[in-house]
Amino acid sequence: MSVYWSRAGSGAPLVLLHGWGMNAAVWEPLLPRLTTHFEVTVIELPGHGGSSAASAADLDDWALRCVAVAPPQAHWVGWSLGGQVALQVALRAPSRITGLSLIATTPRFVQGADWSCAMPSDTFRAFASTLGDDPGATLLRFLGLQVKGAEHARDTLRLLRAELAERPPASETGLTQGLTLLLQTDLRAALPNLQCTTQWLLGSRDTLVPLQLGEVLRVMLPKARVDVVDGAGHAPFLSHPDVCLGLLLEAAA
Repeated sequence: MSVYWSRAGSGAPLVLLHGWGMNAAVWEPLLPRLTTHFEVTVIELPGHGGSSAASAADLDDWALRCVAVAPPQAHWVGWSLGGQVALQVALRAPSRITGLSLIATTPRFVQGADWSCAMPSDTFRAFASTLGDDPGATLLRFLGLQVKGAEHARDTLRLLRAELAERPPASETGLTQGLTLLLQTDLRAALPNLQCTTQWLLGSRDTLVPLQLGEVLRVMLPKARVDVVDGAGHAPFLSHPDVCLGLLLEAAA
């Protein structure tokens, strides 16, 4: 299996992982400024963009495939599903991670009896049920959900759609596996095992990762840094790029 990656800039190594259904182009608005501070490696998740699909929806396998093309050590930045993959890298190969910045990421995306700061599982299952009929329409609906209720929602949605078209589309296998990971992944019990510093960057109006997660994380990981971008939805680095860039630079410097 091949994993697409690209590298640019100079400085301390930084790895970027996109979210479900997206690709490396989602980082384009930040790259010109990030590459003045860092040597940036952008990786596309299995079955997304130019990366071929994995054999199964296995978070550990996805993480190791990303590690294989990453620098020996780096600060990793992951958005949404990419954040969960980055978390798994930190747990599986701690020597490769100098720090984590997790944008709109949660250890568990779906609600449970003991986990209310997440989305109802029925919402994700509804996406899964329509994916086979029309993957493109399902993905566009998901993009709309990411900006729902946020400031600059129309501009952010337009940007997401434009970036989606910049690279090869995610395969149906990649989309299905990624959605399975979002539904099934639960990293809560493993969080205390993290050996690196972590930054959790949340949008105050995110409908996928509720803001109350921040308070829960402060209890689960007392030393973690939790930053909130006021007015942002699930893609704060696109809707509020200057704020997010400043916060990322503080954590990764």
